[in-house]
Amino acid sequence: MATVSTPPIDHAKSIFADLGYTVSGDGEEFRAERKWRVVRVTAVTDSDDTPDDGDLRCFVAWDEQASELRNRLRRADPEYEWAVIGVEDGGDYEVLRAPPSPASAV
Repeated sequence: MATVSTPPIDHAKSIFADLGYTVSGDGEEFRAERKWRVVRVTAVTDSDDTPDDGDLRCFVAWDEQASELRNRLRRADPEYEWAVIGVEDGGDYEVLRAPPSPASAV
């Protein structure tokens, strides 16, 4: 089982590097860049704090915390596009996407 108090930083960087992104930055937040897209990636644990700014954001959490994080983000309804990646200790992961915005349904 994953250590819940330690964010999955190495897994997050590995996932984005494997997807062809250039990863830069240290700590629990970094930038992942590919072509025109820049994603601010935050590796999180059980913190209630989510950033208020950005255009594209991805939160990477341990699998057992990912659904709750997605629910918190849905309730907060931030202005930016977001996704949550739930990571298992072995490295497998699942992407939990944000609900479509009303503007994109038009």
